[in-house]
Amino acid sequence: MPKATYQQTLENITTRPTTTLLTGQDLDKAMIVASGDYEASYNAHGIFEKMERNHETYGIILIVTGSAIPILFSLLRFLPLPTTATTKFNAWLVDPPAFGSRHKMSIAGLFHMPTRGQAFMIFYLVAINIILSAVGLRSEQPNSFFPSGSSREIVTYLTNRVGVLSFANIALLFLYAGRNNVLLWMTNWSHGTFLLLHRWVAWIATLQAVLHSAIYLQIYVQEGTHASESKMTYWIWGVIATLCMSILLPTSILPIRKSVYEFFLAWHVLLSIFTLVGCLWHILERFQRQWGYENWIYTAIAIWGFERAMRLGRIARNGVKTAQVTVIDEDYISVDIKGVSGSGHAYLYFPTLTWRVWENHPFSVASAAQSHREQPRALQHAVDIEKIGSMADSSESDSAERRRHQPAEVGLSFVLRTKTGVTKQLRGHASLPVLVESAYGPHEDLSEYSLLICIAGGVGVTACLPYLRAHPGSSKLFWGVRSQGIVDAMAPVLTGVEKEVFVGKRMSVPEVLRKELHNNGNSIAVLVSGPSGMADEVRCAVSEIGKRIDGVKVKLLEEAFSW
Repeated sequence: MPKATYQQTLENITTRPTTTLLTGQDLDKAMIVASGDYEASYNAHGIFEKMERNHETYGIILIVTGSAIPILFSLLRFLPLPTTATTKFNAWLVDPPAFGSRHKMSIAGLFHMPTRGQAFMIFYLVAINIILSAVGLRSEQPNSFFPSGSSREIVTYLTNRVGVLSFANIALLFLYAGRNNVLLWMTNWSHGTFLLLHRWVAWIATLQAVLHSAIYLQIYVQEGTHASESKMTYWIWGVIATLCMSILLPTSILPIRKSVYEFFLAWHVLLSIFTLVGCLWHILERFQRQWGYENWIYTAIAIWGFERAMRLGRIARNGVKTAQVTVIDEDYISVDIKGVSGSGHAYLYFPTLTWRVWENHPFSVASAAQSHREQPRALQHAVDIEKIGSMADSSESDSAERRRHQPAEVGLSFVLRTKTGVTKQLRGHASLPVLVESAYGPHEDLSEYSLLICIAGGVGVTACLPYLRAHPGSSKLFWGVRSQGIVDAMAPVLTGVEKEVFVGKRMSVPEVLRKELHNNGNSIAVLVSGPSGMADEVRCAVSEIGKRIDGVKVKLLEEAFSW
C-alpha cells in the first residue's frame, strides 16, 4: 500500500525539485520530468487511448450494422411501394443468382453461388471490415511506447484493430448461425441466408485473427523477445484460438458438410468451444480485464447460450414421445408422432438410434392433426393420377366425409425420403423414442397475391402444405415424384387441393408458370420446395417473368434445407 496518495504527496512538496528524472530511473523522490520525456509519455498514453476507443467503436459498428441491415431491409416490405416496381427490383437485384443460373446446385461441388441480394450483403461485410481495419490509424511522435518511430506504432495499432474486429465478428457469426436467431424473428430473411453470412463472417474473422497473430509474431521475433513471450499463458491460449479457427475453415467446406454432416457438426461445435475458451483466456491473461476485450467473447457466449437454451426449452416442452414408422415404398417412409403440435418444420432426435444422442435433423411437417384413420401412411383407396388436378372422385369425397366425423388428435406427421444415415436406419423400426424440437419456420403472409403456385419435388410437398391450407385465394400444386407410393400416402392430407402430379417424368417449370400466369391474372406467389435443380429452375423462371413481363406482380419463396 502507498504511504500517501498522489494528491497528498503534491501538497507536501514545498520547494521546487532540482533533480531531473532520467529514463529508466526509479521515481523514489520528488524529481523534475524532462519536457521531452513528458511529451513522449503524454503522446503515448493519449494516442493509445484514442486508438482503443476507435477499435471498440468500429467493433460496435460491425455488430450494429450487421444486425440492423437485415431488419431495415425487411421493413421495406411494409412501405406502400408500387408492386410492379418491387417485382422488378426483386427480379433484377434480389432473387437471381449473382452469376449464372445456379444457386442451390453447387459450383464444382465446392460452394453455392449466392443470390444477388445475398451478394450485396456479403460485399458490405467484406468492405466494411476492410475499411474499419484501415481507417483512423495515426501516429503521435515522440512516443515513449514506440521510440523507434511511427512505422512500428502504426503496425501495432493495426494488429490491435484487426484483433478487436475479429472478436466482434465472432459474436456476429454466432448470431447468424443459430436457428433460434432473433434476427429470424425480426426479419423475413431465411435461415439459409444467415448460414451463408455466418460462413463469410467466419472467413473474415479467421483472416483477421491470423493477421493479428502473424504481425505480433514478427514484432516479437524482431525485438528478440519471442522466446520468452511464447512461453507465457496468454500467448499459448492465443495460438490455440487461432489454430482452432484456422482448422474450422477447411473442415467446414461443402463436400465435408454433405458427406459426413454428423461428424462435421460435432467437430464444429468442439473447435468452436476451444476457440471461445482460447480467446477468453488470451485476453484475461494478457490484460487482466483492463480494456474490456473479453466483453466481445462474453457476448458470443451469451448468444450461443441463449440459442442452446431455446433448443432445450422446445424439447422439454414436448417431452419424450414415440415415433411410429411406416414404410411407404422403397424410397419413402412416414413418421407419426402423437401429442405434439406445430407447423413449418421440426428437428427430430432419435436417441436410441445412434450413440450420437445429440444428433438431430430437420423435417417439414406434413400434417399437424391426426385421427386413428387419417395418417399419410394409411390409405383406403387408390388415387387415379389422370384425374388429380381436376376434381376429387367419389371415394375421396366419401373418405373425407368419414374423417370429418372422427375425433382428431394432436400430432405431427412427416414423410421422409430414405437415403443414408438416420433416415435409412429408421426403415428397420416400427416405433422408437423421439425428441421433438418444434416448431420452426413461421410462414409469410401471401394473402395479397390472388394465386399461389406451389412447385414441389418428392417430400418437398410437405413444406407446401401450410401455405396451401392458409392461402385465402386460389392455389395450385405442381408435384413431381419418383414413384406412386408417396402420392398414395399423401392423398388424405391433399384432399381438396387442386394439383397436377408428375410421376417419374420431368415437369417444364417455365411452361407451367407461363400457362398459369396467362390463365389466372398477374398477381402470383410462387413457392418452390424440392431438389436443388428444381429450385434453381424455378428461381430463374420467376426472375425472368419479373424482368420481361410488364405489370406483373410476382413473388418467389423457397423452402429448402441449406448445407
